[in-house]
Amino acid sequence: MSLRSIARSLRCHCSDLLALCLCLGGILIAHAISLRVFEAMPHIEDEMAYVWQAQVMARNKLTLPSPPYEKSFLVPFVVDYQGQRFGKYPPGWPAMLSLGVRLGVRSWVNPLLAGLSLWLIYRLGQKLFGNLVALLSVGLTLTSPFFWLNSGSLLSHLFGLFLTLTFILSWMDVFQGSGRARRLPLGLPLVVGALSLGILALTRPLTAVGVAIPFGFHALWLLGFGDRQVRWRVIAFASLAGGVAGLLFVWQYAVSGDPFLNPYTLWWKYDRVGFGPGYGRAEGGHNLRMAWVNLKYSLLFGRHDLFGWGGFSWVLIPFGVLMVIWKRRWDSLPALGVLPALLFVYLFYWIGSALFGPRYYFEGLHSAVLLSAVGFAGLAGLPVLPAEPYRPQEGWRKVRRLTAMAILALAIAANLLFYTPLRLGGMFGLYGVTASRLRPFLTEQAQALAPALVIVHPEHWTEYGTLLELSSPFLDSPFIFVRSIGPNTDQALADTFTERNIVHYFPKDPYRLILVRSRR
Repeated sequence: MSLRSIARSLRCHCSDLLALCLCLGGILIAHAISLRVFEAMPHIEDEMAYVWQAQVMARNKLTLPSPPYEKSFLVPFVVDYQGQRFGKYPPGWPAMLSLGVRLGVRSWVNPLLAGLSLWLIYRLGQKLFGNLVALLSVGLTLTSPFFWLNSGSLLSHLFGLFLTLTFILSWMDVFQGSGRARRLPLGLPLVVGALSLGILALTRPLTAVGVAIPFGFHALWLLGFGDRQVRWRVIAFASLAGGVAGLLFVWQYAVSGDPFLNPYTLWWKYDRVGFGPGYGRAEGGHNLRMAWVNLKYSLLFGRHDLFGWGGFSWVLIPFGVLMVIWKRRWDSLPALGVLPALLFVYLFYWIGSALFGPRYYFEGLHSAVLLSAVGFAGLAGLPVLPAEPYRPQEGWRKVRRLTAMAILALAIAANLLFYTPLRLGGMFGLYGVTASRLRPFLTEQAQALAPALVIVHPEHWTEYGTLLELSSPFLDSPFIFVRSIGPNTDQALADTFTERNIVHYFPKDPYRLILVRSRR
């Protein structure tokens, strides 16, 4: 082995070690955000539904019998249909979250996925553009408010990003030769990649369509110009991924008895993908003008939340595109094409996303990060190819590099000092959901009332929804919380749950629990 090969190997190992440290730090930061900003609690309807589904799956169930007076047992986006209660969301993310519920580490699931996703972004950048761009991509991701907003939540997007990156890297191993360079058996990345895409379809179906589009074009090219073995691998990959994705219809049959019934429509009939009457809430349905408005609305937040650089977080992306074209990195196009494909497919959905950033596009985060890193490297005169060595610069080229680095450092510092703290801080107590609302039921006086049916009289539904954190879908927790919808129903519930104390609770007076009947 030559001295040059030894030096290259040492640089690669040092790069990998640094990336690993950054990923481990990312896990800890994401968990800290989960605890300090979101208090490891669900805040929006989606999260509450995911947690309910995860709790049910943790006991090896998909549905439960509908409770009596089901409207009093409101759980957002959990539907009652033909005597059964189940969540409207596909099973992929609730199943993953249920592992955390089983092990008592629910708040670690997304942070761990964040760390793994950082490592996969590094590996993807390393394969396509070399160590320096790969490390820069991880560093930029670690400064992204968009990344942290979702990493600390209980939403499904980190799992979607992890699956997307696993699929992309596996596809490259199978069809672009990097797996053979490491002497991997082709069957391993083929199975892993196909399963990842299939599970993504079981997690976020429309996102899976967007992720698959650029690779679908690549697959068509391989079918047209590849040899026989390559064609068979494409067919095997697509068949396995499609077979796993088809389990979505099995799940729909299992929960509703109809494989083609989308549970989304059981909560809102108009909650469908497409254009025209019956799609979306607007009169006349979803249309192209509204799709364009939603896209602009989502990207308005995205251009701030991506890196926290005011409205200019996107500014390096065009330079990245130019560098990809100039260096003729055509093998990177499927991976980088995920973001525009997601922008396209979500035009067909009737609502935009902004609260957690443009989260419908989150699974394309790697595209924006890699293009930004490549764009910066090109502007700074840094290597952007795997085999391209780092070269010190002199004269104006050195000034250019130092200027680019200084501007980037200032932008990152401004984000970390101002934008990210304000953005994350603004999410604390979102919709009034805080851990302090649970404390009245953790006192000794409250615990002495258990087991109890607590009839909550909220002014806003989140005052009741927050308390679901202390309740079990199986109605076997010390406290069962129901929403008061009228005195007759309240009395009927009290007559049903005779083995529990009956307590009325008014969130405006949080530490006053009114016992109206002792258990029999």
